[in-house]
Amino acid sequence: MKPPAASQIRPMRPHDLPQVMQLAQSLRDAPHWTPAAWRAILQPEAAPRRVALVAVDPAAGAINGLTVAVLIPPQAELESIAVSAEAQRQGVGRQLFAALALELARAEIHEIWLEVRASNQAARAFYGALNFAEAGQRPGYYTDPQEDAVLMTLRLR
Repeated sequence: MKPPAASQIRPMRPHDLPQVMQLAQSLRDAPHWTPAAWRAILQPEAAPRRVALVAVDPAAGAINGLTVAVLIPPQAELESIAVSAEAQRQGVGRQLFAALALELARAEIHEIWLEVRASNQAARAFYGALNFAEAGQRPGYYTDPQEDAVLMTLRLR
């Protein structure tokens, strides 16, 4: 069996938002932001600035992943990295993160951090494989259900 083709990674655009929101809603741990919040991510004059990328399946032309980071120089917060259920464990998340890391380096970001549910072992393992290190906890950070957040960081330079 031939491995799947690599996804095309590109900046998120306004016309992507219906697919992006549908993808996010299909995943329990993806952000379920309002349409206005998604639109605000794409505003180039917004402060703080964000980097938002999508992964596009080259065969189907559909968005199969997304990532969003907020820039707080010299740091950035990884707000989300989400991959469709069908495309998980095929390298899409790694492709998205590699493209994001390049964008962050261009923006002179030296460190990226994130919060992840303590129970989300798959995400914690994924971030660990990208060389993120656990840096602390935020007790009771998440609701529905109530849960601690694990803080993770990665030096980019």
